[in-house]
Amino acid sequence: MKATLFSMLLLLTVAVQAQHNEVVGTSPWGPEDEIGTLNLMTEASQLHVLSKINSGKAYDLSVDYFVGMPSFHALGDPGYQYWLTHTPHGTIVDNPNGLGEAMNRKVSYTGDAISMYTHMGTHIDALNHFGLNGKIWNGFTPEEHLGDKGWKKTGAETIPPIIARGVMIDVKASKGTLPNNYRITANDLQDALKKQRIGLEPGDVVVIRTGQAEFYQDANHYLDNYPGISIDAVKWLIEDQEIMLLGADNLSFEAFPPERADNWVPVHTYLLAEKGVMFIEQMYLEELANDEVYEFAFIAASLKLKGASGSPMRPIALPISK
Repeated sequence: MKATLFSMLLLLTVAVQAQHNEVVGTSPWGPEDEIGTLNLMTEASQLHVLSKINSGKAYDLSVDYFVGMPSFHALGDPGYQYWLTHTPHGTIVDNPNGLGEAMNRKVSYTGDAISMYTHMGTHIDALNHFGLNGKIWNGFTPEEHLGDKGWKKTGAETIPPIIARGVMIDVKASKGTLPNNYRITANDLQDALKKQRIGLEPGDVVVIRTGQAEFYQDANHYLDNYPGISIDAVKWLIEDQEIMLLGADNLSFEAFPPERADNWVPVHTYLLAEKGVMFIEQMYLEELANDEVYEFAFIAASLKLKGASGSPMRPIALPISK
């Protein structure tokens, strides 16, 4: 009994120690690096994948923005808002340009504005989005690098246009409908890749289909107990496969509740803070899945929001030859 108790205490001690080994990463690309693994892109790698495009069909991997769309409102972040600043009839009534009724009846004028959280819809997380123990990727700190108007380091404006080989791993097609809060494992990814008869290469962009995007128009369903990726799976992708960028079709990439007792977003901090790997959330992968397009040229750019922790993005996929 004592031996069994001692063994249990030893295992618990080891587990607790393992829960506290998270450390912000130092970039191999130098002390001023702000884009992490996106440094793996080169002009040669971009030209190579572009040269393999074999179809003019473009797949839009982004979702719509609309009032009532899914958002992180549970954390107190603002939802998407849209309003008209000018309407054809209102311009006739208000005459804001001073040109009179006849001109404003002839030339209709519509203008509008939006307000939104930067992590809504299809967007990329910048490396300042989550940190560990008072630091973000590459050791940058809020005391030195965060002003009233945003981060001076790793802001969304530093994210370059992305052109790389893309691979979709269709976990939904491989496993069927995933249970609530299901954590996708490395074995799940490997099984799906075998069924798709495709392999990964260093520097790839890997996007994971959970099937959650089917419910995007119904915010309550989309937000409810969605499946996501596990720490085990992202470690396999980053450490073993040397993937450059990740993405998925769910709200927040990882599943909840968290895998670690001492970190409420362990996948986020592992990728962003420890490894310098950005990722894209809330993608639309249904058309790729319907056409069984698993390998493609991934082309995307985000808005250059200075100092921001994330930015909307509109990725496209163009099929390539093997």
